[in-house]
Amino acid sequence: MPFFGWESFGPSPAEAVLYSPDAKLPRTGELALRRAIPANTSMKAIQQSLEDISYMLRIPQRKPYGTMESNVKKALKIATNEKEAIFASIPLNMRENGSALYASLIDGKDGLQGLIESIEDNDLDKVSAAVASSLDTVSQLELLQAPGLSFLLPDQYLNYPRLTGRGMVEFTFRKGDGSMFSPEAGGEAKNMAKVQVVLDGYSAPLTAGNFAKLVVDGAYDGVKLNCANQAILTEHRLGKDNGYSILLEIMPTGQFEPIYRTTLSVQDGELPVLPLSVYGAVAMAHSDVSHKFSSPSQFFFYLYDKRNSGLGGISFEEGQFSVFGYTTVGREILSQIKSGDMIVCAKLVEGQDRLELSKEKL
Repeated sequence: MPFFGWESFGPSPAEAVLYSPDAKLPRTGELALRRAIPANTSMKAIQQSLEDISYMLRIPQRKPYGTMESNVKKALKIATNEKEAIFASIPLNMRENGSALYASLIDGKDGLQGLIESIEDNDLDKVSAAVASSLDTVSQLELLQAPGLSFLLPDQYLNYPRLTGRGMVEFTFRKGDGSMFSPEAGGEAKNMAKVQVVLDGYSAPLTAGNFAKLVVDGAYDGVKLNCANQAILTEHRLGKDNGYSILLEIMPTGQFEPIYRTTLSVQDGELPVLPLSVYGAVAMAHSDVSHKFSSPSQFFFYLYDKRNSGLGGISFEEGQFSVFGYTTVGREILSQIKSGDMIVCAKLVEGQDRLELSKEKL
């Protein structure tokens, strides 16, 4: 399928040295989305301490409970000493919500105080649950600290639709051959299934904004899907009157704002904030005119498979496409989608208030 632009990035002679095996990319959509929030340094330090514990929990040998406890105490100290800075970053109209989340982070059932107790008891299940809960609370606090973009878009892009934060799209899929989707655990098999995707306008405001507008306009309702090369993509273009010719948009790790018309060189250590190397990543296909542009409307779900990746588990296509979100609910459905299945409808269920529409068609 030449319009997808996938075949140009297959394995090359350089694949053996694609990247060092110690590369640290987020391996889940939730982690990538959390790291992408432009919150203040205090919250990011708390987040890092807790994420380090998540990593320690995956160590197969004896768990380093002492180091885990030190990490939690560090996070607790930051949260206590930097409380004023944390709240200063939250808009006044959101402070009440922020206070409730802060209290939950410190003293909640699965908050930092309780996490220390679980670690002292060497209760692995409780530690795991408390870390996940605390990180979720951290994410919610960080989102309050980021009510919009942390950078100014260039003037020439202000006529494009843009998403100035997070959004969520719910897809309803239907089998095209009369077969059924298998339920995750029990339940009745059905020929329709739902999947939710979180859009990240913080790192890809133009790409996510164009996509969100297309969803609002109903552009993907009734569109058939095709499966190829670890991807599920729309079968055809939606037409020249749908979508905008968006420049390739990628936020490099460590940068303040996205770059445009430029791919990343992972061989040289350039990595995106929103990696493709995550199962259920959502990105725009390339324009059929130039890989410096994304398709105005054609997107794909990436079915990342470590077995078909380079050293360090990084996709050979990493840094080549505009990733703008991740599948967070219904990932198990993606592997069941076949060519000929259909998007019955796509709805923007969150983020409509953050979608700024263009004033004129470009």
